[in-house]
Amino acid sequence: MKAIVVHPGERDTIHMRDVPDPRLAADQVAVKVVRLGLCATDAEINHGSYGEAPHGSEFLILGHENFGVIEDVGKKVKAFKPGDRVVSTVRRPCGVCDNCRHGENDMCSSGRYTERGILRRHGFMAEYYVESPQWLFKIPRAIEELGVLLEPMSVVQKAIDHAYGIQRRLRWNPRTALLLGAGPMGLLAAAVLRVRGLEAHVVGREPASDRRAELARKIGATYHAVADEPLLDLQRELPPIDLAIEATGAASVVFQAMQMLGRNGILCLLSVTAGGESATEPIAQINHRLVLNSNVVFGSVNANLRHFSMGIRDMVATQKKYPGVLAQLITERLPWDQYRSWFSRRGAGIKTVLELPS
Repeated sequence: MKAIVVHPGERDTIHMRDVPDPRLAADQVAVKVVRLGLCATDAEINHGSYGEAPHGSEFLILGHENFGVIEDVGKKVKAFKPGDRVVSTVRRPCGVCDNCRHGENDMCSSGRYTERGILRRHGFMAEYYVESPQWLFKIPRAIEELGVLLEPMSVVQKAIDHAYGIQRRLRWNPRTALLLGAGPMGLLAAAVLRVRGLEAHVVGREPASDRRAELARKIGATYHAVADEPLLDLQRELPPIDLAIEATGAASVVFQAMQMLGRNGILCLLSVTAGGESATEPIAQINHRLVLNSNVVFGSVNANLRHFSMGIRDMVATQKKYPGVLAQLITERLPWDQYRSWFSRRGAGIKTVLELPS
């Protein structure tokens, strides 16, 4: 079969090649890949920033945002059947630490976990893959076109879930949310929080006429364009912020975000940034504010099985409340053999997906 692969640690090695067909075990299902989401993680692995091939392999099959159709099932599989629309999770447990042994593999403490398409395990940029049913989720027909967004949605769900969990430290009834970044993560988070009844403020560098701003408004969020003004100046326009999620991809935003929380507010950092960027920050002022306001700042990555389930639930709810809006996050659909065009230019769209032939 064909697959899109890279040589991790080397720059710009992405190419399509023939690889062996996966072998179906009795307790596995075979999935025909239909659609693949592209994100900054894929680009950074191709740039050689990180990523690791499976043991014994010279290459890594790329791709972690996925949607497919089950084509065959092993004789021991009862919960799935051919024709089921599915999304696979990404991280697999190390089998060593307490968190992984108790189903919290997204919080692995050994660092020996694997991730499909990222770290020591092949991904989904192939015509087919095989997987254990425990890592698969059926996608309802009502949100079939949104299935490829479930993996990034699961990351958003974890951020929100953990924020609420941490805030059990007090009586917390959040009313206002700040979403820093108007990409897929920021807009998905805004949609989830609007469905839950929060006032949402989305911040982006794009002008108010941009498609991102339009989609924010369609889900009842307020969009703030900050390309021409310092981010902290925006505070004068905002109510006290109970929950903030930073998903800009820019490390420079992190310390500004810390200064935008209201009393007892919480900030989740989702951006995985790299490089040697440094900056001068008012650390005494930031520390003063965080302490006196009882603020919390935490980082979050990947997601648990329950966050995929929560993502499906909120996708269905969002589709019902704001019909067709989430599908508009997908701004470009490329035949998968044209993958190089995205990796060479990235473009200005929100989410690009690769479409495999039916």
